[in-house]
Amino acid sequence: MRRVFVTGGGHGIGRAIVEAFTAAGDNVAFCDIDSERGEEVAKATGARFYALDVCDKEALESVIDRLLNEWGDIDIIVNNVGIGGFEPITESSVENFERVINTNLRSAFITSRLLAIHREKMGNTNSYGRIVNLCSTRYLQSEAGTEAYAASKGGIWSLTHALAISLAPYHITVNCIAPGWISVNEDEVLRPEDHEFHPSGRVGRAEDIANCCIFLCDVKNDFINGQCITIDGGVTKKMIYI
Repeated sequence: MRRVFVTGGGHGIGRAIVEAFTAAGDNVAFCDIDSERGEEVAKATGARFYALDVCDKEALESVIDRLLNEWGDIDIIVNNVGIGGFEPITESSVENFERVINTNLRSAFITSRLLAIHREKMGNTNSYGRIVNLCSTRYLQSEAGTEAYAASKGGIWSLTHALAISLAPYHITVNCIAPGWISVNEDEVLRPEDHEFHPSGRVGRAEDIANCCIFLCDVKNDFINGQCITIDGGVTKKMIYI
């Protein structure tokens, strides 16, 4: 039974990831800032829930340390948590920028660093480890007012390949997934043209990302390392003229 920790597992893609790993028979813990949603997911899946804001360094580190002490190790970390913080740059603030960076990027460094420290202390006896970071297609394409989010996701991609090299001695592969348009809100109204815009013929679902997480964490897939896998229905390969 693999030991799995997911950040931002209370809703959308994060919830689908928690559901996928629990369905696979893994021992799953997750965190989220939304206590109500987190408790709901925990009740539905049997996963262990921790209510916290990943911007709170001490709180996040405390949960990781607790899991390492109770489980003995963590086999898989999915750094999923993310916020948008979209706003016109002329109306934005340094504080908002920092909040997005700390949520989306710094939290991934915190969890990965603690796992590496633990593996080194335990003498590197676990021959299996996976870290999957959630990036975005916005790491390479943008709309106005997305500076903080784009910077955080560009950082995730760069952090991913750096970690892949640094964590190689601990038998941990590190990859990231760049989702495109993934519909996660039940009240979102999708038009036929929204689906038709995608070469795959539909808007993405949270399960599309969760399925890739499961694939990357398969014990047989240790030769996929330091990569960013785009899951966007082919949109970023579509030439568009206005």
